[in-house]
Amino acid sequence: MRAVMDRRLMSIAAVLGFTGVALGALGAHGLKSALESLPDAAQRLGWWETAARYHLVHALAVGFTAVVAAHSTGRGARLAAVLFLAGIAIFSGSLYVMGATGLKALGALTPVGGFAQLGGWIALAVAAWRAHGAKAS
Repeated sequence: MRAVMDRRLMSIAAVLGFTGVALGALGAHGLKSALESLPDAAQRLGWWETAARYHLVHALAVGFTAVVAAHSTGRGARLAAVLFLAGIAIFSGSLYVMGATGLKALGALTPVGGFAQLGGWIALAVAAWRAHGAKAS
């Protein structure tokens, strides 16, 4: 019987989903009250919210990748997962740190993570296309 998903990637997706919800809640509750007296609080909370949103979206993307990886023989799905993970770490990570500290210099890293996420979506599309083609043959 063929696997419906890659268990390792699905486990990673679940951990990423958990941490995304936890960090989102931390920002909405703990960070909000800690920053409320600062003049840049709204901007910093916005960065945090964006980080959590992209973190959660790409946790789901890793879950989609787990399904594609089970039906794919190439490395495209694994590449997609690595790029999604790098994107979460760099894109969301830089925004989390900026939100918590106000250190705007990290904003230079954020687009690198965004490009990793974009690359992950391209790699996932190619892997899905190839998996479908292999199944049709």
